[in-house]
Amino acid sequence: MDLVQLEIFRAVAAHKSVAAAAQAIHRVPSNLTTRLKQLEADLGADLFIRENNRLRLSLAGHDFLAYATRILDLVEEARAVVSGNEPNGRFPIGSLESTAAVRIPPLLASYHQQFPKVELDLSTGPSGQMIDGVLNGQLIAAFVDGPIKHPALGGMPVFDEEMMVIAPSHHAPIERGLDANGEMIYVFRSNCSYRHHFESWFAADGAAPGGIRELESYHSMLACVSAGAGVAVIPRSMLENMPGSASVSAWPMKDAFRQLKTWLIWRNDSRSRSLELFRQLVEAETSV
Repeated sequence: MDLVQLEIFRAVAAHKSVAAAAQAIHRVPSNLTTRLKQLEADLGADLFIRENNRLRLSLAGHDFLAYATRILDLVEEARAVVSGNEPNGRFPIGSLESTAAVRIPPLLASYHQQFPKVELDLSTGPSGQMIDGVLNGQLIAAFVDGPIKHPALGGMPVFDEEMMVIAPSHHAPIERGLDANGEMIYVFRSNCSYRHHFESWFAADGAAPGGIRELESYHSMLACVSAGAGVAVIPRSMLENMPGSASVSAWPMKDAFRQLKTWLIWRNDSRSRSLELFRQLVEAETSV
C-alpha cells in the first residue's frame, strides 16, 4: 500500500468512475484500474461494487475511505508544517442548502482570499447526509443543524436561524400546529433535521399534516406554497433572500420551535491544518 494508491482510491470513490477519476487526477484509466486491484489484493477485500460502468463503495470501501482520507490529510499537513508553506490541497466541506445560500458565501470568500492554494469543494444536503459525510471522511467539516451529540464529532455553534412557516397568501394566520392541521407539507428527505423539526411542531400541538411531499429545493417549496397547495418551513434568512417570497404569507414558529442553531462540525481525530484555520476564521467572523 502506498500514497499513490490511496489518492487513486479516494478519487475513484469521489467520482464513482475510473474514467472520470483518471481525468480529474491526470492519469490514464488503465493505471488506475491496475493500482486499485493491487490495493484490494493487499487489503484482501473488495473496495467497490462494480455495476456496468459505475462503481460504488462496498461496506469495506466505506470504512477504508475514512482511514485513507485521514492518512492523506495528515501527510498534507506534515508537508505544510515541514516546508513552512501555507495550507493547500482539497478541502471538502458540507452545508445545509439554506446555510450555503445565505450564510457562508462571505466566509468562503474570505478563506479563499487568505489561503488561495486551498481548493474549497462545497457539497449541500440535509443534516443527516452531511453528518455521515464527516463521519466517513468524505467531508472535512460541515454546517449542520445542531447540537450534535456524537462521540466522534466536535463542533461549535455559529448561526441562529429563525424558523418560519409559510402558507399561501390568503391563508389564515398560523401560530401553532393546529392552525395547519391536515395541510399538505413540503419538506426535504427523511434525514433532514428541519423536516423533523416541522413534524415535531405538529405533534407537540396534537396536530398532523394531511400529506407529505418531498422536494429537492426551497425554491420548489416556495413555488408549491405560492400556488396554494400547502405549507412549508424555511429559515427567515433564506426566505428573505428568495425571489417570490412576497407571494406567500409567513409566521415565525412559537416558543421552543422558533430558533435552531447551525453548527460547524468536524471529526475529533482530524488534524487538518486547513480545518484549523477555517475554524479560526469562522469563530472570528460569527457571533453566536
